[in-house]
Amino acid sequence: MRRDGEGRGPPPPRPAPVCPLCDRPIPPGAKASRHHLVPKLKGGAKLGTIHLHQLCHSAIHARFSEAEIARRLSDVESLKADPELAEFLAWVRTKPDDFHAPTRLTRDRRDGRGRRHR
Repeated sequence: MRRDGEGRGPPPPRPAPVCPLCDRPIPPGAKASRHHLVPKLKGGAKLGTIHLHQLCHSAIHARFSEAEIARRLSDVESLKADPELAEFLAWVRTKPDDFHAPTRLTRDRRDGRGRRHR
């Protein structure tokens, strides 16, 4: 083995992380964020987070209150299984990996039946 560093190039590029919700890669430069599986205001400040496309993260908070996330949607499997979010995920899987668009609140959230998260 050579010790002078000759023959060594830069390390191979690391693969892009994969969004656990939509299962698409999160390329460098794409909008992304960390999602607390249990919202911070519901005791999750020091608990697990997941790295998501910003669009996927926004879709969660546009559809569900923090209480609902803490109560029944605090893991990836339950988020993917929710029919409303599953419909969004099926749609977003057809988009490019770096796709981003504004997220609108769902009708229930607009009508004040849910609390908007910021």
